[in-house]
Amino acid sequence: MTYLIILVLTAIVFLSRYLFLEPTVPLRLSSSAQRFLSYASPAVLTAISGPIVFLPHGELSLADNLPYLIAATFAAAMAWLTKNVLLTTIVSILVFLVLNLWIFNR
Repeated sequence: MTYLIILVLTAIVFLSRYLFLEPTVPLRLSSSAQRFLSYASPAVLTAISGPIVFLPHGELSLADNLPYLIAATFAAAMAWLTKNVLLTTIVSILVFLVLNLWIFNR
């Protein structure tokens, strides 16, 4: 049963992407739908990273989570300034590693 669910979900995900990415399929999104979907990635990333940064132990605690907070602030500022996802990701990870491993010794 588990394998069946995995296969069905795989097919749903594949087909939902294939319909919009394959150039020979005559299905196109309107410009307003494309603009609406451009907010999906930042919203998902915020929903994933927000609790990690601000709620490390299930409650608001900024003192215990300082490397995460500093690195997240740096990443947000760098993303706003450079508008380059790959550069922001790589440099932000390096900043976090430097903070976490060498400065805060965790």
